[in-house]
Amino acid sequence: MTGNGREDETRMRLLDAAGEIFSSKGYQAATVREITKLAKANLAAIHYHFGSKDRLYQAVLEHAHREASRRFPPDLGLAPGADAKARLYAYVRALLLRLEDKSRHAWLSRLMAREMAEPSPNLTLVVERCLAPANVVLWGIVAELLGPDADPLAVARHSQSIVGQCRHFVLDRPVLSRLYPDCDPGQGGVDAVALHIVRFSLAALGCAGGRDYRPPNLVSGSGDAS
Repeated sequence: MTGNGREDETRMRLLDAAGEIFSSKGYQAATVREITKLAKANLAAIHYHFGSKDRLYQAVLEHAHREASRRFPPDLGLAPGADAKARLYAYVRALLLRLEDKSRHAWLSRLMAREMAEPSPNLTLVVERCLAPANVVLWGIVAELLGPDADPLAVARHSQSIVGQCRHFVLDRPVLSRLYPDCDPGQGGVDAVALHIVRFSLAALGCAGGRDYRPPNLVSGSGDAS
């Protein structure tokens, strides 16, 4: 293995280890020592590869979001020119798949939930680089569904409600399964939950036929499952 290959491997181990530690302990409580120990790297490795703990945290979030978007893109393979309803279904299903992800970056949803509850000094960067691009896509879909005279506040609230439903069904599942023991919130899998959220949202948006919406056939995601 070349020197560059070894460096790349160490960098990836640091990213994965930092993701696990940051998501379980938070930015403030996580230490460089425990991250390098989990990554099987020396203490100087973080400074060498990232410059600081702060920049490592930023790199972890950007790397995980980039991988999630590669594997589960918002359009999930929709043909160009698909209508807004189909794009909404693809967006919701992709978000659910990312939240449900059990691959090596499964800590991403935990890390983002912690960032929302305990904002680090990097929150602005997280929003700008990781969340804003996807929000632009959803905003455009909702604005199209509401029509050319849509109130920006209404677009924002509907967009927030759609994301909130996705996060609620996945992240709050341990609570939901106890509140509704005879009604598994994940029954039917991602497709069933995505269809429910989209039909509910289309009805709220005032779209004709929203309650009976039939989704397009989509790919499960792109990339490998590692």
